[in-house]
This record gives sequence, structure tokens and C-alpha cells, in this order.
Amino acid sequence: MDKRSILITGCSSGIGYCVARGLRERGYRVFATARKHSDVERLTAEGLESLHLDLDDSASIAAAMAEILERTGNRLDAVFHNGAYSQPGAVEDLRRDVLRRQFETNLFGWHELNNRVLPVMRRQGHGRVIYNSSILGFTAMRFRGAYNASKFALEGLVDTLRLELRGTDIHVSLIEPGPITSRIRQNAWAAYQANIDPANSAHRETYRRLEVRLQQEGAVVPFTLGPEAVLKRVIHALESRRPKDRYYVTFPTYLFAFLKRILPGRLLDRLLARAGG
Repeated sequence: MDKRSILITGCSSGIGYCVARGLRERGYRVFATARKHSDVERLTAEGLESLHLDLDDSASIAAAMAEILERTGNRLDAVFHNGAYSQPGAVEDLRRDVLRRQFETNLFGWHELNNRVLPVMRRQGHGRVIYNSSILGFTAMRFRGAYNASKFALEGLVDTLRLELRGTDIHVSLIEPGPITSRIRQNAWAAYQANIDPANSAHRETYRRLEVRLQQEGAVVPFTLGPEAVLKRVIHALESRRPKDRYYVTFPTYLFAFLKRILPGRLLDRLLARAGG
């Protein structure tokens, strides 16, 4: 029997890297993709079947899918949409092009890739589609508006897709991690430097504190878990006969999902403002 195959985006580090290695050890044929060619070379040297895939580039998405289907004989059992980044900044300081770039990577690229994956899964009669969302896909926190918006939009799109795939053997799941050990802070600092002008912002005093936090090497947010916690949920979403619609990861995700159901909006806002720093 052929190995079950899975395409994973964003495998250069963190969650994607951990899931790619963990699933390969479990016997899956893993296509570990990354945006930078240097990361593809490194992953290949480590024994992973790695390809270049830039979610901001339609030609790159098409080329990666064509290569994978050629290698598998036009089959693909699963996809884990993971490649993303976080753009910090107050909502009023986000230029239109900055917000658009956040959506290009975190939503539109995933959607375009999925539109190439789903016809394959329909032809073969089965598939698993897994999206790495976030606690910020259902709760908002200050100075994360671009990322919040991309994940809120993702969850609405995925909930709709799941309804539209009812009656097929293609299962769709969202994974909603809270704080996970990754390079998201370093990448967010680069995005902040490139796109936010704190000197001309009404939030310049807050930005000073934000800059310190983003540059703190080795700083750990309370209740942070390793990426293995996400791997565990991905395995369940891949192998369960009845995968869940949503998988919570970390205590804050469970907590705020509960609080959102029971608290009035103003009280929840007060807690989220404190939790968001």
C-alpha cells in the first residue's frame, strides 16, 4: 500500500517543521514546502521531500502542485495549510497595501492552493484538509488587527467550505493554537519595522513597549507549548474516522473560547485588553 501523502506549507521552522518531521516519522509521504530556496535546500538535506512554494505567487503554487501530482500519480491524501506571518500594528496605522499583503499570505494563498487540491480529492473520493488558524481566529487582541482579520476571515471561509463538502469523504478541520514556540515574534518584528511608522502614530508610546517585547530573545508567553502539541491535533485530524471541526491547543484557547460564550462583550473586552499586553 502506498504511503499516505500530505502537502504542508510553511515548513521552514516552528509548527510546519515539527509537523513535517513528525508525520514523516509516522510513515506519511510528506511534501514539506517553504518560501525560501535556502530553506528548501536545508529541508532536503535533512531527508525531507521538500519543494519551493510561495503563497504570494500564483505561479509558484501552480508549479508546486504540478510537481507533487507528477510524483504521486495525481493523488494527494491531505493538505495542512500552515504558512503564515503576523503583521503587528494598530488598525489605524495599517495601510491598505499592508493589510492586503497579510491577506495574500494568510488567506488568499491558502485558498488558491486549496482550489487546486480539492479537485484531486474529489476525483480520488477522499481527503483531509487541515487549516492552522489561531486563538486570534475567534478572539481579538490589540495591535494584532491584520492577523486577527486574516484568521477571522479564514474561519468563516473554512466553516462555509465544510458545509459545502457535506456528503463527501473530504473532511475539513481548523486547528486553533494559542501561544506556541515558533519564530512568529522574529518575523513580526521584521514586518513591524517594514510597515509601521511609530513616530507619526497616536500609539507611539505603546509602540515603544511593543518594540521591546518583539525584540526579546527567548521571551516566553505564559502557557506556551511546543509545536508538538499541534502535531498531536494534526494526527487526530488526519486519522480519526470522525475528525473534529475545531481543535483547541493551549490553555488560553480553551479559556477564551469558554469566556466568549458566557461573558458580556464589555467584560470580555476588558480581559482581552489585559491579556493582549
